[in-house]
Amino acid sequence: MRSHKDLDVWRAAIDLAREIYELTRAYPKDEQYGIVSQMRRSAVSIASNVAEGAARQGKKEFIQFLYVAVGSASELDTQIEISKVTGLGNPKTLSDVQERLTRVIMLLRGLIRALKASTE
Repeated sequence: MRSHKDLDVWRAAIDLAREIYELTRAYPKDEQYGIVSQMRRSAVSIASNVAEGAARQGKKEFIQFLYVAVGSASELDTQIEISKVTGLGNPKTLSDVQERLTRVIMLLRGLIRALKASTE
C-alpha cells in the first residue's frame, strides 16, 4: 500500500482544509468557538481519516475510515450551507469551496468503489 501522501484524495483534502482555514479567518470573532471551530474540525477530519485508514492493515478497515471521511465532508457541506444562509463569508468564496468539497467527496467515493472492487 502506498503512503496516504501519495493519494490524490488526501492531497485534495489538505487543500480543502487550507481553504477552510483561510475562509474562516474572516468570520466574526464571536463565531470562533462556534461554526469556525466546527468547520475547521470537519475539514481536518476528512484528511485525517484518509491518512488513518491508509495506515490500517486491511482494505475493509481503510474503506470504513473513508466512510467516516465522507461523513465529515457531509458535515462540512452543511456548515457551508449554514454560512451561506446566515450571511457569513463571501458567497462566491463559499460556492468555490463547496465545489472543491464536491470534488473531494467524488474522490472519496471513487476510492471506496475501487477498494471494494479489488476485494471482491
